[in-house]
Amino acid sequence: MRLVTSLAWIGLFTLASGWKLAGANFPSAEITNGQIQVKLYLPDSRNGYYRGTRFDWSGVVISLKYHGHEYYGPWFDGVDPKVHDYRYAGPEIIASPCSAASGPVEEFQTNGTALGWDEARVGGTFIKIGVGVLRKDASHYDYVKQYEIVDPGKWNVKQRRDSIEFTQELTDPSSGYGYIYAKTVRLVEGKPEMVLEHTLKNTGRRTIRSRVYNHNFLVLDKQTPGPDFTIAVPFQIQVDHPPDPELAEIRGKQVIYLKALQKEDRMQTPMGGFSDSAKDNEIRIENRKVGAGMLITGNRPLVHLNLWSVRTVLAMEPFIKMTIEPGKEFSWKITYQYYTVPPEPK
Repeated sequence: MRLVTSLAWIGLFTLASGWKLAGANFPSAEITNGQIQVKLYLPDSRNGYYRGTRFDWSGVVISLKYHGHEYYGPWFDGVDPKVHDYRYAGPEIIASPCSAASGPVEEFQTNGTALGWDEARVGGTFIKIGVGVLRKDASHYDYVKQYEIVDPGKWNVKQRRDSIEFTQELTDPSSGYGYIYAKTVRLVEGKPEMVLEHTLKNTGRRTIRSRVYNHNFLVLDKQTPGPDFTIAVPFQIQVDHPPDPELAEIRGKQVIYLKALQKEDRMQTPMGGFSDSAKDNEIRIENRKVGAGMLITGNRPLVHLNLWSVRTVLAMEPFIKMTIEPGKEFSWKITYQYYTVPPEPK
């Protein structure tokens, strides 16, 4: 079965004054290969789960179930446009519309801002790949600020039983940028694997220079980040800014939590030590308490790696870079392998 949905939106992007997740009904799709079941929210400018101007709108995974384990889901309790990034409200975490994403979502950056931001005048336009043409309203860029969407481009969604493909076509004559962005979320036949396959074709007159990272919001069985988790990479980790010594430490190729995160704990550390080989673009995360793990591998070399976590979510963020001349195309792939591990004895 093949479902084709065309999404061409006109007008300004608007947000509700705030919403709670419980009972919310968003446009969605489900795919399965018999071993894993995935639910994704679809791009929709009026009723979509994610309508921010930070993350790519395609492939927002709200749920992935394998062998009785849930790997994704919201790390926040509600959304409020007045919030900058996120804030704590007693027992709840409230996210801004730009940060309220779920699962392995991606963000494109250029020079720490966005494509065309540096050249654009205030009042002019710039590009957020996977989102659209946005209005520059100040001289300072804020990655968690909601910008006016001047043109969201044209989205097309094609769904099959075990895959879903998103395509966005966008042209901004005023800046000279244009592209065709395609992203396929595919489940591997006979295996508990999910693959994100991407291509970005430059259809404009200017060179596209960008970095893209996957935020990898992991909410594994709603387990609190802490000593039950182990995080490992193939290289000896080097850090200029070590994690808070009360929360975690680096041990060779591993990040070790020293306590379970609670209240307003925030653990973040950028990591180096990787080579220019794609073999180092590999992250293994396991939780022995629940007996589940995952392996994330990319087919492009890392240029940066970051770990961010609060009490509800663990996020390992691998960055790659691209330079695409007019008429050329860049492709990359991320593979997720889900598995079980022997749980710790009680």
